[in-house]
Amino acid sequence: MDAKRLLPLAAMEKILKDSGAERVSDTAKVALKDALQELAEKLAETAVKLAGHAGRKTIKAEDIKLAAKS
Repeated sequence: MDAKRLLPLAAMEKILKDSGAERVSDTAKVALKDALQELAEKLAETAVKLAGHAGRKTIKAEDIKLAAKS
């Protein structure tokens, strides 16, 4: 799956506008998408390690929440 297509730019615009932005440039949408994608990948990697440490193959919500705290 192409990582460039995981998060739609329309969703990035909605997040920025919901946060108070009146106008959003295309480059800002792409920058937010890239930053969120990178953060999500790091969280996922940490969650996988936490599940593995617990002897599980299944990633649970608790793994994601714990990864986000670290």
